[in-house]
Amino acid sequence: MLDAGSGDKRGGHAPPGRLLLLSIHDVSPRTEGAVDRLRERFAACVPMNRMALLVVPDHWGDAPIVRGSPFASRLRSWAEEGAEIFVHGWFHRDTCRHRTLVAHLKARTMTAREGEFLGLDRNRASALMQDGKCLLEDIIGQSVAGFIAPAWLYGAGALSALGDRGFQIAEDHWKVWQPGSGRVLAKGPVLTWASRSPARIASSLLAARALVPLLARMRVARIGMHPADIRVPAIVASIDRAVARLTETHRSGRYGELAMQRHAA
Repeated sequence: MLDAGSGDKRGGHAPPGRLLLLSIHDVSPRTEGAVDRLRERFAACVPMNRMALLVVPDHWGDAPIVRGSPFASRLRSWAEEGAEIFVHGWFHRDTCRHRTLVAHLKARTMTAREGEFLGLDRNRASALMQDGKCLLEDIIGQSVAGFIAPAWLYGAGALSALGDRGFQIAEDHWKVWQPGSGRVLAKGPVLTWASRSPARIASSLLAARALVPLLARMRVARIGMHPADIRVPAIVASIDRAVARLTETHRSGRYGELAMQRHAA
């Protein structure tokens, strides 16, 4: 586990214009314990007010976030501590029959049936986005930071719907942008890990080793963690190394800061 002294020292010497954006995906009642473990592990170097939480309103249809529930109260307290709250789909489950070969391959190879917004038409995507936005804003008592599709996968309908719903920030594997204007706020790959099979664990560990030196040279470095990561010691160690390295070169920050900077890089 990273200690507070080393994290603060590294962050204090990072160039002021370079940002490290750390996010925890798939936040829901069914992942609450794992989310807590990730938050606690990195709190010393990335406090809550510089962490993004990607929240699933009804994870796989069996973990709804209910207004007034204990989890809803925790979500509000995290927001009040300064965490950026993103709408992260609705079910986080892909139930579409994909019409194109490219979409079918993305749905099969890039995620385990979780690319919910890859095959939705504009109306359905817009309705789910609006429902998620209304639910979470009612719970946290403030505006959400934006919308990020499950598995970072967007179809044409979802991309069109983003502009309808007034989200300030969206991201995919390769960039962060403002849906209304189309302005790109940051470019570069997001660092993430896959834990659902030994082969994917191994490949994601290799990818992390290759990506960290690249991200260390970029203006904005993004790390996306998932609750399942905490169950795999090799992935936890890889995340530890990545956070330690990137807090030497970057200051932990917020997605909202990107809108105040001029150039994407």
